[in-house]
Amino acid sequence: MKTYLDCIPCFFRQGLTGARLFTKDKEKQRKILEEIAKEIPSISLDNTPPQMGRKIHLIIKKTTNSPDPYKKIKEKYNKIALKLYPRLKNEVKKAKDPLLTAIRVAIIGNVIDFGAPFHLNLEQEIKTILNQEFSIFDYAKFKKALSKTEEILYLGDNSSEVAFDKILIEQLNRKVTYVVRERPIINDATLEDALFFGMDKIAKVLSSGCDAPGTILSLCSKEFITYYNSSELIISKGQGNYESLSGENSPLFFLLKAKCPIIARDLGCREGDIVLKSIK
Repeated sequence: MKTYLDCIPCFFRQGLTGARLFTKDKEKQRKILEEIAKEIPSISLDNTPPQMGRKIHLIIKKTTNSPDPYKKIKEKYNKIALKLYPRLKNEVKKAKDPLLTAIRVAIIGNVIDFGAPFHLNLEQEIKTILNQEFSIFDYAKFKKALSKTEEILYLGDNSSEVAFDKILIEQLNRKVTYVVRERPIINDATLEDALFFGMDKIAKVLSSGCDAPGTILSLCSKEFITYYNSSELIISKGQGNYESLSGENSPLFFLLKAKCPIIARDLGCREGDIVLKSIK
């Protein structure tokens, strides 16, 4: 997905939100915004939003002198997600279509996103998404692709989301390689988060080599690219992965909630809709 002009105000919002989380010093907050402003003229609208997102959060890290500014809030929501795991696992177990319910559960995890406007009522999201109609629903294509492969590449998104992804992966009953970010960026999943939820017990955990809030192939490791190019089925979670990969000709299935009006417009759905979209 290209960068829209509408994305530029959002870059400032992300910077200010991040700044306010980590410092009450208004001069430091202003410095972050000033540094973002310096980067704006270099933005190519042909680039994806995660490319600018990476620059924004490198500025926040530098100004706050922290390699992982979101660490405490990630840990808080990781614990919440871990407590929800048995309950949501049971929802899948009792469902008429366990695979579809597991997909819904995975989307529930996608709402815990500190890069998007964050007003979270998790209990309401659980109730809504378990019953919500998909606006884009390539489920038949997904099941057909699943029936033809024994291995899946699964691109993770946010840290707490790992618990919800784990439920879907357990339902897939396939060999899965689960991909995380190389280093902390916003509240995106890293190796530390994957290990916290025991993802390594059911899947191979692999870093993409990329430290952007998405999967920018030019920044990924050779090891990841080998897996990516050889995969017959790729599950791509979240908005950042959609933004960075929607233009690729790969066996991708995007799984997300549209939390941004610009992404919703690009997808052809409404803000708040849930999506299971095939790239082909």
